[in-house]
Amino acid sequence: MLPSPITSALSTLQAHTVPCLLIGGQACVLYGGAEFSRDLDLVIATQSDALPPLRAALADLRAELIAVPPLRLDLLERGHAVHFRCQRADVAHLRIDVLAHPPRIADLGGLWARRVMVPIPEGASVPVIALPDLVATKKTQRDKDWATVGQLVDADMVRYQQAATPDHVSFWLHEARDADQLLLLAATFPEPAATAVATRSLIAKAIEGDREALELELAQEQIRGKAADRAYWAPLVAELEVLRRQARFGEAG
Repeated sequence: MLPSPITSALSTLQAHTVPCLLIGGQACVLYGGAEFSRDLDLVIATQSDALPPLRAALADLRAELIAVPPLRLDLLERGHAVHFRCQRADVAHLRIDVLAHPPRIADLGGLWARRVMVPIPEGASVPVIALPDLVATKKTQRDKDWATVGQLVDADMVRYQQAATPDHVSFWLHEARDADQLLLLAATFPEPAATAVATRSLIAKAIEGDREALELELAQEQIRGKAADRAYWAPLVAELEVLRRQARFGEAG
C-alpha cells in the first residue's frame, strides 16, 4: 500500500495528464521488494509536449527545484534526474525525482510498452515500470539496492510459484541473488537452466550443485554491476559539477 502523500501526488500528476511511469522505491513497494520509501521517482516521456503538463502538475503540488540540474528536456534526454520538494499541505516535504532515461534501459520504447497498470486508492490506475526493467534500474553502486533486487525476485517467486510461466522462470534464473534459490531453480527447471547459462554463466555452478563457487560468482557479478554503474554515472556527475559552478557563479552556459 502506498502512503497517502504518494497517492495524492500521483492523482495530481494524472489530473494533469502527465505522461510518466512510476519507478524507484515506490515501484519496489508495489512489487513487494520494499516496505517503505520516502521519495517519488518518475520516468517522463521524452517528447517536448510532456513538459508543459509536468510543469503544471509541479506547480499544483507547489514543488520547488532543490538542486541542479534545472528542468530541461535536453538534460533529461542525456540521462540527468531533476529533483523537487513539494510544499502543498497534503504532500508537504515529499521529494519527486524526474528522469527520462533510467539507467541500464536501452529500449525506451519497450520500457513504455511493458509498463503495468496498478490501481491506487483514489480509484484510478497508475503506470508502473515492469518488474524486469525495475530490477535493471536497481543494479547500482549501493549494496542495499542489490538486496532489493533479491527481495523483488523472492516476492515474484512467491506470487507465481503455482503458476510460473517460462518467462517467470527465465526471469528468476537470470536475476535471483541467493545461491540456495538458484540451486533449487536449477534442479526444478533443468532445461531452462541449461539455456540460461548462455546469458548468465554462473548458472552452470548451480546446475553442478557447487554452492561455494556459485556464491563467489554472485559476489563477483555484483562487483561488476557496481563498477558498471559508476562508469555510467561518471560523465553525468562531471556535467553536474559544471552546472553547479554555472549556477553558483553565473557562468555562461
